[in-house]
Amino acid sequence: MIFSEKLQLLRKNKGLTQEEMAERLNVSRQAVAKWESGQVYPDISNLIQISDLLNVTVDYLVRDQKCMINISSDAKTDLDKLIDFRLEANINTYAACMNETTSTRLDSHDFQYTNGPFTYHDTYVGGEQFAGEEAIWQDGKAVYAMNYLGRVLGENFSGNFLKEALRKADKNMPYRGPEYYQSGEYLYKCKVVGDFTWFQGYEEIYCNEVKVFECYFHGGLIR
Repeated sequence: MIFSEKLQLLRKNKGLTQEEMAERLNVSRQAVAKWESGQVYPDISNLIQISDLLNVTVDYLVRDQKCMINISSDAKTDLDKLIDFRLEANINTYAACMNETTSTRLDSHDFQYTNGPFTYHDTYVGGEQFAGEEAIWQDGKAVYAMNYLGRVLGENFSGNFLKEALRKADKNMPYRGPEYYQSGEYLYKCKVVGDFTWFQGYEEIYCNEVKVFECYFHGGLIR
């Protein structure tokens, strides 16, 4: 999506009219209408206000998802291959209700996926409040791990929506889910500090603007 499309979608999800958004940003309704039609672009001060109001990053607002993919040679680095495998494993385990395996700990839920030299294992305990770890091995050696701790905050939480959002992870956000994903009344958001080698993050889900889920996570390469 481009900026104008994102702005309109985020505004409507927030339940704001163009007039209400304009009032909160201290601009005219015509300015908001022009932003959403793509006629003009807000200046940096307005972008910062918009990001604060809609609770998304300026980076998410201004960058076209297609432009966020770096152009590189066909030869992939080891890190590229690891990220590709993590994304592949993600859509073949918990997020897709596939490849559940024998518990490795008392009362744990485990998922495992292997392709070539890589093996992925995810194990967690709990339900509405849970904790777990996912790890990747290459040729039998641990190369990546990520720990997570989360909880359900509202009765309108949808596990199916969480899985749907997690399946939308891509090379730009290969940690849990995408920075922003919406389907119907549900909204998923994820923020990360760092990169795949060493990172900390936080994800949350809203239902009709009410937070119903949150999860903290951190991880990186193992050596």
